[in-house]
This record gives sequence, structure tokens and C-alpha cells, in this order.
Amino acid sequence: MRKFLTALIVIPLGLILATFAVANRHFVTVSFDPFMANDPALSITLPLFLVLILVAALGVLAGGCAVWFGQRHWRRAARRNDADARAARGEVADLRAQMATAKPETQRLPAPSGVGLYGPIGRDKQRATL
Repeated sequence: MRKFLTALIVIPLGLILATFAVANRHFVTVSFDPFMANDPALSITLPLFLVLILVAALGVLAGGCAVWFGQRHWRRAARRNDADARAARGEVADLRAQMATAKPETQRLPAPSGVGLYGPIGRDKQRATL
């Protein structure tokens, strides 16, 4: 099912990207020098589709990094809780081992005498069954 859904998304996306690349093949100059517009020192000439795809990829990468840094608090809390759970499991295992080695004698309750506070056990003042 997963492969089918991946193919259902990837194949149309690839076709759209290929169509976009064929339709936008002309070259553009990207300048990184804001002071010299006529003869920029830092510029590169690339096809338009490549510029747009690179900018989109950089945006996805920047967004992923921002989310990853934003979730560091939750990852730290998860590691701390995992360490606490491991320590608690270890303590429980130690306590169970101690309980298994030191089996106490079973304590028995005294046998009922047959007469309770109000008369025979299991009945109230009006002798109704409890």
C-alpha cells in the first residue's frame, strides 16, 4: 500500500516537474551583488527551472532545520523520560528479585467466630442478609 501511495504522488509530481522544466528552459542571471547592477561581481547564469527548483529545495531545507531546532526541547524531554523509565524498570527488577529471595510466610487471618457485631455474620440488626 505504501509503494502504491508513493507512486501515486511521485509519478504525477515528476511529470509536472518535467513539464515545468521543458517550458522554462531560458537562462536567467541571478546576481548576488546589489551595488553593481550592470556588471555584478557575484552572478550566475542558470535555466529558470533550475533556479526555482533550487530555491524551493533550499526553502524545504531551511524549514526542516527550523522545525528540528524548534523541537529540541521535546527531544531532550523524551531522552530524560526514557532514562527515568529505564532506571525505574531496573529498580522494579531489583525489588522483584529481592521479593523472590525473601519469601515471607503467608499470614493467615483469624477464622470468623460466627458472631458479628449485630449477631450472626452476614446479617444486620433486622437479621437481613448482607
